[in-house]
Amino acid sequence: MEVIIQKDAAAAIDLTARLICHAVQDKKDSVLGLATGRTMENLYANIVQRYDQGEVSFSRCSTFNLDEYVGLAPDHNQSYRYYMNDLLFNKINIDLEETYLPNGVAADLAEACKEYEEKITDKGGIDIQLLGIGNTGHIGFNEPLSSLASRTREKALAPITLEQNGPLFDDPKEMPKRALTMGVGTILDAKKIILLATGKSKASILAKAVEGPITSMISASALQLHPNCVIICDEDAAEELEGKEYYYRIFENEPEWQVYH
Repeated sequence: MEVIIQKDAAAAIDLTARLICHAVQDKKDSVLGLATGRTMENLYANIVQRYDQGEVSFSRCSTFNLDEYVGLAPDHNQSYRYYMNDLLFNKINIDLEETYLPNGVAADLAEACKEYEEKITDKGGIDIQLLGIGNTGHIGFNEPLSSLASRTREKALAPITLEQNGPLFDDPKEMPKRALTMGVGTILDAKKIILLATGKSKASILAKAVEGPITSMISASALQLHPNCVIICDEDAAEELEGKEYYYRIFENEPEWQVYH
């Protein structure tokens, strides 16, 4: 695991966007694992801007999203399909038939999850998995006590997640109480992982995930096991990291990061 600290949220977002776009330039048929949430809104805007400037093409890419609410149709304005179409897919040259999300309105949710895993395998696995981190330390909707070997499945949402996401709905009571999510094990299968975290509200949980013990209570802590994982954060989110002086030194001195200065 590498931790890269940037001066502010804009710089952290810009670096993440550059990493993703460079990866797609290098491998035109990249399979991208994508995330949703407030942290990702500005990231996708940055990527769209780079696409508009001719820096990158997504015409041969495939994407798999981490999760989707159970019971929300794709055209519901709070579904993650709607979010992705609105903020990214409809603004770049990706084939919508190659953008996949778990099917939260499937008649058989367990079968839909199995098929999602099979589709990822059929595509050769995920090249780059983008992640945020929730206030409980969850990645995807892998709430506390999720198995670190878990696969795509239906999951009950934790009270803190309902509290955090509920206000995004016109009526918070309309927010689904369950979701389909890639499992921790599914996420760890990705060839490379990039977790983006910004803001003081993420400082405590980020420190626990990165530097604390590996525990199913904080599913993001499992990323410590991944051989090619980068945590990109701003100074606010890095506030409680004990090793931050070392992390600064990595970005300043390691050859692979010099092009990003």
